[in-house]
Amino acid sequence: MFDAIWINTSLAPMTGAEATLIEDGAIAVQAGRIAWIGEMAALPALPAELAPVVHDEAGRLLTPGLVDCHTHIVHAGERRVDFEQRLAGGTREDIARAGGGVRGTVLQTRALSEEALYAETEPRVRALIAHGVTTFESKSGYGLDVETELRIMRISRELGRRLPVTVKSTFLGAHGVAPEYDGRPDDYIEFLIRTVLPAALQQDLVDAVDGFCDRLGFNHAQIGALFLAAHAHGLPVKAHADQYNDFGAGALVAGYRGLSADHLEYASEATVRAMADAGTVATLIPGANWTLLERAKPPVELFRRYGVRMAVATNSNPNSSPTGSPTMMMNMACHLFGISPWEALSGFTRVGAQALGLGASHGTLELGKQADFAIWDAAHPAELSYRIAANPCRRVVKQGAVIYDAPPIVIAPRA
Repeated sequence: MFDAIWINTSLAPMTGAEATLIEDGAIAVQAGRIAWIGEMAALPALPAELAPVVHDEAGRLLTPGLVDCHTHIVHAGERRVDFEQRLAGGTREDIARAGGGVRGTVLQTRALSEEALYAETEPRVRALIAHGVTTFESKSGYGLDVETELRIMRISRELGRRLPVTVKSTFLGAHGVAPEYDGRPDDYIEFLIRTVLPAALQQDLVDAVDGFCDRLGFNHAQIGALFLAAHAHGLPVKAHADQYNDFGAGALVAGYRGLSADHLEYASEATVRAMADAGTVATLIPGANWTLLERAKPPVELFRRYGVRMAVATNSNPNSSPTGSPTMMMNMACHLFGISPWEALSGFTRVGAQALGLGASHGTLELGKQADFAIWDAAHPAELSYRIAANPCRRVVKQGAVIYDAPPIVIAPRA
């Protein structure tokens, strides 16, 4: 009847805003999809009669596979020096002058071959999987030229082919002005629109378009031109928005019916209203808030009041959020931004999937959806946010197949 069934588990379907658990639950899969879910007592027969493979989870928590809807995971090198300089009081400008920041990573990434860049990236993705992630977004933006931007997006596609994980590739050429276009941001945007984006589309490398809209980045007209080009090609848009000041960037992306506006520490009530009207998701990025010592916080109460859905993401990158730990980001989002543990987990499942345009197939445990889930050494979803820097992920299932089992801890006997 089924390919496999998981029994004796506490199920968190994540189908609504309120905390709901199915105690003593079971979930069955067929052809990579969820075919049955409910209380064990409601099973139509004994588990062994229903499926040739039965997994007894001994009461463990089972959630949808995590969806990390904002990462810059394909890059070369790390930025330890930036970290030390920031701790010593260095500003963004100081770090940039010393060869760090985004531009420093751009130069390092340009220098690597495609094979070397893939080899450097794959372990980061494997670490995400080991933390319960079954779907993630991979942004470009560390090339800012044709060759490297395409190389990054090809690697994003290759990661999805070689590893058991769904990867959405986002074109972020408007991450900053390329060194070759210093002082000419309009020309650079035109270059992205006329040269880089068409080349990415020709190679089927891009699923969405992102841009950094800020006084420190690109203005409304520049990002608007990029978004119009994206829509002309049938691509959805999103934005790095209102991270450093109230620039109305979240309202701008909402005006283009964007999937999400991300960061939003300085978003105004007018921006929140616009996002609510457009159905644009607010993606919270606590790792960058923490790393950059930012005191402003996203307007969580306004998001709740206006019904703006909140995703949470790692923002995995070498500069402002060097992490691959979703549970640590859940913890930070609760402590720094005041969201609840249920909202934090929703942000990494149901709402995270919506922020990638995958809400119909991913992010919740429902009949017919992809059988992607994570199994945790935890009794309640709040434990995922409660423990600091812990990884209680026991195993990960992708399309009904176990793709990760946490290795046992082996303690050598005393001599």
